[in-house]
Amino acid sequence: MEQLSTNQQEAVLQLQSILGPHDHDVDVLISVLQSLDWDVEHATELILNDPQDQIGDSPAARQLPQMQLENPGPARGQEPPWSLTQTLFSLLSLPFNVVSGILRFLLGILRIPLLSLPFNNSSATYRALRQTYPNPRGATRRWITALEEETGAVSFKSAAAITSALDNQPSTSRRHRYPPTSPADGGKILPDFFDGTYEEVLDICQKEGRIACVILVSDEHDDVPEFKRSTLTDPGFVRMLTENNFVVWGGDVRDKVSWDAGQKLQATTYPFIAFLALQPRRNHSTSASPSSSSPVLTVLSRHHGPSVPGSGPTSALTLMHHLEHQLLPRVTPFLTRYTSQLHEHERDRILREQQDKAFQDSARRDHERIQARIRTEQEGAERLRREEAARRQEEQRMQAERERLQSMQALRLHWQRWMRRCIVPPEPRSGTAIRLALKLSGSARIVRTFPPNSTLTELYAFADAQKIPLTLQSEGDPEHAPEGFEGDLHNLENYIQSQIQGPDSWWGFKLALAYPRREIKWTANTSLVDAGLKSGEQLVMETICDINSASLHSFRRRL
Repeated sequence: MEQLSTNQQEAVLQLQSILGPHDHDVDVLISVLQSLDWDVEHATELILNDPQDQIGDSPAARQLPQMQLENPGPARGQEPPWSLTQTLFSLLSLPFNVVSGILRFLLGILRIPLLSLPFNNSSATYRALRQTYPNPRGATRRWITALEEETGAVSFKSAAAITSALDNQPSTSRRHRYPPTSPADGGKILPDFFDGTYEEVLDICQKEGRIACVILVSDEHDDVPEFKRSTLTDPGFVRMLTENNFVVWGGDVRDKVSWDAGQKLQATTYPFIAFLALQPRRNHSTSASPSSSSPVLTVLSRHHGPSVPGSGPTSALTLMHHLEHQLLPRVTPFLTRYTSQLHEHERDRILREQQDKAFQDSARRDHERIQARIRTEQEGAERLRREEAARRQEEQRMQAERERLQSMQALRLHWQRWMRRCIVPPEPRSGTAIRLALKLSGSARIVRTFPPNSTLTELYAFADAQKIPLTLQSEGDPEHAPEGFEGDLHNLENYIQSQIQGPDSWWGFKLALAYPRREIKWTANTSLVDAGLKSGEQLVMETICDINSASLHSFRRRL
C-alpha cells in the first residue's frame, strides 16, 4: 500500500474496518476499489451483498487478481520421466484404448453422450494420447466439431445463421429463438468458440479490450461429459457470454496447443475455466516509468471441478453468478474506459487518415492545376511563336512581293520614258496631220497631233507615256531601252510580238473610238490611216487587268 495516496490508503482501511471479521485479501480490496473509483460505499455493497462470496474464495474458484501474462509466448512445461510401471501399464491398456476409440467414434456418429471409461484415467495414458497437429487452428476446429457432435448442439454463430435464414421464410417457420431461453425452446446452443490459437485470443483481448473465457477439458476426467452437456449448452450462460462480447476459446488438453495453454494457466483439474482481461498495472515503486502504467493482461479468476450439483464450481449457475456479481462489476468500468480510449484512438487514426487523404487530394489537385496552367502557358507560348513565325513569313513574302512589284514598276517606267524619248514622234508644226483627242483613265483628256505616217505603235507609246508621273520630265528620259534592248521602232514591234502574254497584256491597256465604239487593236507596222483613224476623232484609253496589274492592286489593298 506504500504506492497509494493518503486518501486511497484511508479508503482501504475504512473498507477493512467495515468488513470486520471477514478475511479479505488487501490486493482484492484494492482492485475492487480501483474498479469503483475508490467508492467505499459501493465496494461494501458489492462484497457484502454477494451470497456466493464463499464460493469465490473456495480453492476450486479462487481468483487470481493480478496473475500477469506480460509475455504470452509459448511456454512448455517439463514432463516428469516415465517409470517402468507406467510404461507397462500403458502397453497393457493399449487394447482397451483401441476399443474405447471405436466406441467413441460409433457413439459420436449416433450422437449419444459419451461416458468416460475408468481405465483411461491415468497420466500415462494421457501422455500417450496427447496429439500434436502441424496446424493449431485445425486442432481447435476439430475439437469444436467433436463437441457439437457429442452434445448435439450447434455454435452460436451457426444458430444465428439459421435464424437469419428462417427470418426470410413465413412466420410459421420461425418456431425457435436463438439462443433458446429455456429447454422447451428446442435445440441446444454452444458458445461462439474462436477457432484460432490461444496467443491470438490474448492478442484480441489486448487490442479490443474484451474478456476472454478459456475452457479446457480432458475426456479422461469423469466430470467433463456432464460439464459439456450442462454448462456449455446452458442458454443463460451462452447468452451472458454473447451479450458481454466474451472471446470464448477451448480445447482438449490432449492436443498440444491446449496443453500449452493449460500449463500457462496452471490448470491441474478438469474441466477448467479461466477468465482473462486487461487490468491496470500495479506499480510497486514510486519511480515507475510511464510505459509501466499501461494495462496488463491478467487472469481474473479460475474455476475447476465438477459441474454438478448446481452449486458446483463449474456449473452454469455458479459461473453466471460469479460473472454477474463479481467479475463484470469489477472489470467492466476499466474495460469501458479502455475501449473508449481505443475507439478514440481509432477515430483519431481515421481522422488523420482522412486528413492525410484530403491533403494528398488537395496537393494532387493543386499539382494538376499547376500542370494544366503550365501546359496552357506552353501552348499559348507555342501559339504565339507560330503566329510570330507566320507573321514574319508573311512580312517576308509581302516584302518580296513589294520588291517584285517595285521592280516591275521601275522596269515599266523605264520602258515608258524610253518610248517617250525614242518612239513618240514630235508634233508637226505645219502640213497635214492627224489630230486626235485621248481620254485617259479617269477624267484627264489630252489632244495630240500626229504625222500622217505615224503608226499604232507610236500612238500606243504616246498613250503609255501619259502614265509617267509629272515630276519626271522628258529631259531625264533614258536613251537606251531596258534589259539591254537595242533597236528602233521595228525592233520594238518585233519584241512586243515575241512576248508570251500577248501585246495587250504587255501594253496594259487598249484604245477604242468613243462613239460609235470601235476598238483600235494594236498591230505591228500599221499606220494610223490604215487603222481607220481620222483627224478630230476621240479615243478612250481602257486599262487591261493583266497579271501584273492584278498583283499590284491586290498588294496595295493589303497595305
